[in-house]
Amino acid sequence: MHMCSAFNRCSSISLNQETLYFCPKFVPGNIRTTIATVSAKSSGNKDGDGGGSAVEDAKGSGTTARGRRLLKVREEKRKREYERLHNYPSWAKVLEDAAKNDIELRNVLGDTIGKPEQMRQKVEDRIRKKGRDFHKAKTGSVVAFKVTFRDFSPVGSHIWFKLYGPPSDRDVDLIGSVIQSWYVMGRLGAYNSSNLQLANTSMEYNPLYDADKGFNVMPSSFHDVGDVEFQDNWGRVWVDIGTSDYFALDVLLNCLTVLSSEYLGIQQVVFGGRKIGDWEEGMKNPLDGYKYFKI
Repeated sequence: MHMCSAFNRCSSISLNQETLYFCPKFVPGNIRTTIATVSAKSSGNKDGDGGGSAVEDAKGSGTTARGRRLLKVREEKRKREYERLHNYPSWAKVLEDAAKNDIELRNVLGDTIGKPEQMRQKVEDRIRKKGRDFHKAKTGSVVAFKVTFRDFSPVGSHIWFKLYGPPSDRDVDLIGSVIQSWYVMGRLGAYNSSNLQLANTSMEYNPLYDADKGFNVMPSSFHDVGDVEFQDNWGRVWVDIGTSDYFALDVLLNCLTVLSSEYLGIQQVVFGGRKIGDWEEGMKNPLDGYKYFKI
C-alpha cells in the first residue's frame, strides 16, 4: 500500500516556462509503472494580472467560426443596402410611400416591402382578384382612388391620373383608349341630361321613347381633348367638354373605377390644377419616363 501511494503521487518540474507533470500509474500485479507527462505552457503574464489559461489564449489567438459568420452576414447586409439604394426601382419607392398612409395597402403588401418583384405580384394579384364583393366599400383600398377638384373649368382644364407606379405601354394604351372613347361619345352629344327619357323608367311596361323630343333638345357637344401624357406615375389630359353636362364626368369616373379594379390600379384622379406632383413642363424625353397616347 505504501508503494501504491508513492507511485500515485504526481510531481512537477518547471523548464523554460513549461511545467512537466509526472503522474506514475501503478498497475496491480505488475511491477512496471507508466509515467504520463502533461505539458502546460504558462501564460507568460509575469505581473500576475489575471492572465487567461492556455485554452483561453487559444480562443483569443484568431477568428472564431461565429466571428467569421458575423462578418459574412454584415458584408451581405451591406451589399443588399447598396443594391437597394442604387438599383431600387422608382415605382417600388412610390408604392412604399403610398403604403405609409394606407393601412389596407400595407396589409396587401405584408412582408414583401423592400422586395420589388414580390410587391408587384401582390398588387397585381389584388387588382386582378376575381369574385370580389362589389358592394363592399373600397375606400382606402388598392382598387379605389381618391377624387379631388382644383378650380376645374369645363372649357379648358387638365384631368390628372396618379398610378401606383410608372405605366407600361399597355397601361398607357388602356387609359388612352378610355379617354378617346369618352371623347368620341361626348363629341356625338352623349352627355346631355336634358334628354334622359329612360333613366328612371321601368322596362316592365314597355316604355315609349319620344324621338322627336330627343331631336329637339338643345344639343350638347364635347369640344376638344389633348393627348394623354405620362411622366413616371403621373398622367394628364387636357379637355374642353364644351356644352356637355357634368354627367360626362360621372361617366368617365365610372369607367376609371372598373379600369382601376380590373387592369392597372389608379391611386388618385384630380380635376383641374396647373401642376400636380413633380410634373415638369416640356419634359418629353422617353428616357426621362415620358410616354403619351395620341388622341
